[in-house]
Amino acid sequence: MAILRFTLKCVLWSITLGSPIFAGWWLYQDSQNASVSWLTDTVKTGSIEITIPATGTLEPANYVDVGAQVSGQIKTLHVSEGDVVKKGQLLAEIDATVFETEIKGSRASLLSQKAQRDQLVAQLELAESQLERDRRLNARGAVSDDSLKQSETDIVVQRAKLAATEAELQVDEATLEQDLITLSYSQIYAPMDGTITSVEVRVGQTLNASQSAPTLMTISDLSHMTLRANVSEADVQRLYKDMPVRFSTLGNPNEFFYSSMNKVLPTPLVNNDVVLYQALIDVDNKTGRLMDGMSTQVFFIEAQAKDVMTVPLAAISERPRGTVAYIPGSESGSRATTAVKIGLKNRTQVEIVSGLSLNDTVIVGRENGASSEKSISLTGSSSSRAPMGGRRGF
Repeated sequence: MAILRFTLKCVLWSITLGSPIFAGWWLYQDSQNASVSWLTDTVKTGSIEITIPATGTLEPANYVDVGAQVSGQIKTLHVSEGDVVKKGQLLAEIDATVFETEIKGSRASLLSQKAQRDQLVAQLELAESQLERDRRLNARGAVSDDSLKQSETDIVVQRAKLAATEAELQVDEATLEQDLITLSYSQIYAPMDGTITSVEVRVGQTLNASQSAPTLMTISDLSHMTLRANVSEADVQRLYKDMPVRFSTLGNPNEFFYSSMNKVLPTPLVNNDVVLYQALIDVDNKTGRLMDGMSTQVFFIEAQAKDVMTVPLAAISERPRGTVAYIPGSESGSRATTAVKIGLKNRTQVEIVSGLSLNDTVIVGRENGASSEKSISLTGSSSSRAPMGGRRGF
């Protein structure tokens, strides 16, 4: 009985002393929460996407370094840097005096061989006629067998000389054909349609093509570009062929171009222990707005949703029992939560699948620096505990 009396006295004293303290604390909380001013936003319709950022450089998808196959002095340049040319168009001429002289010599040698061949043909015909005559006379006993044998040997010799001359004639014809081809190399023609992006020689410059073909100019097809994007090794595994890509140039960051990824090169670029992989992106440039060497900001679109309901990421809290959105409570200065189902989420926005409607108000933060607030759930129960996900700054 004594213990029971003592326990009752302790309970009574606790109620007597604690009630004013609790009432004061509750009034203090009400006054604090009454002064809270929430930052709000509304549920909007928009697009949301998850991207992988990278930087890159544009270059022509197809280009040709036009070289010279013969040595000589540049006589004429018919184009300059920036000119648009067609396949087969004359670009430059090399002094062809030496080649023309060689062609004259080859033609003279060929004519000489043809004359010699005609002479041997005539001698062969004469020898064949002599052989026929000797055979008839030998049959009558008017020509000895030795004379007949000599006539037959002359036929063999004449035919051999004619065959040798025919072979030399073919050599001279091939030499002339080669000299004509060499002469054609003195005129440089465009191997493809494109734009002259560089000219490496000047009129009067002497070219030496004995060791390697010197480059005269470069022709690039600027209607199709290749974007080389440098992707971090942490993100490269997320890329895949035909992945949607959006990029902008350094000079116009607000204008975007769209394409898809072609492939990732297997060999990395290592700079100061930073490993980057090159992703190649084919770009249509029929408008001509993109130029060789332009720097770009690239976004690989991993996932995207268009015309969906979105709210700022700060209005959402992901809790073990589910995701909730912060909304204004029924009392002034209070905050409530409602369960929502979310879709895509990036660093600033989140897609709302269900739980909120278009134009609903959500809380994204507070204006003053109150250290606590009274949160009232939609069921009407109250809690003074700060919501999970305090990283959002509530």
